[in-house]
Amino acid sequence: MGYLALVLLMVVGSVVPGFAQDHDGHGAPGIASQAQPLTLQQNDLVKAVRDATSQFRFVTDPRQMDSHYALLFGCVSGGEFGAMGLHFVRGDILHDGDVYADQPEIILFEPTRNGGIRITGADFIVFKSEWEAKHGQAPPSLNGQLFHLFDSPNRFGLDPFYTLHVWAWKDNPNGTFTNWNPTVSCDAFNPKI
Repeated sequence: MGYLALVLLMVVGSVVPGFAQDHDGHGAPGIASQAQPLTLQQNDLVKAVRDATSQFRFVTDPRQMDSHYALLFGCVSGGEFGAMGLHFVRGDILHDGDVYADQPEIILFEPTRNGGIRITGADFIVFKSEWEAKHGQAPPSLNGQLFHLFDSPNRFGLDPFYTLHVWAWKDNPNGTFTNWNPTVSCDAFNPKI
């Protein structure tokens, strides 16, 4: 009976616990490769973002973008963490103090070698003061996904804000809701777009 107990202890003891994503979405080394994330098709928030952004799926030239969206911040790169890419921001809903899965404030693209763009996902953003004025102190969430707080000062020169990236059109090996995607690059960015 001692041998069976030892085998059970080895099997049960080898289970790797799940880890929450840290603030910047970089996590502990090696943890992401051990997790079995949901596929994009299994997540309701990803489905909602795909539905809301499907009109941009075939946009390949920045001049084709809907006039409600403007490129801000150039191409956002995170060094060894990958990149966020190009942020096309919808200014008319940016300061409403709310977030809705079917109305992303930002559509994310990555630059392509031929000077074009390719959609990767969406970024939801709400300024901390505007959120708290309408909803209190609890951070925003969509479909159970908590937003990340970017305090001030930050690299964007913005007041403190909450953000949630959803990599709905490009897989992210670090997770669908992390800030940085190691498979996105700003190498092909053309600042003239």
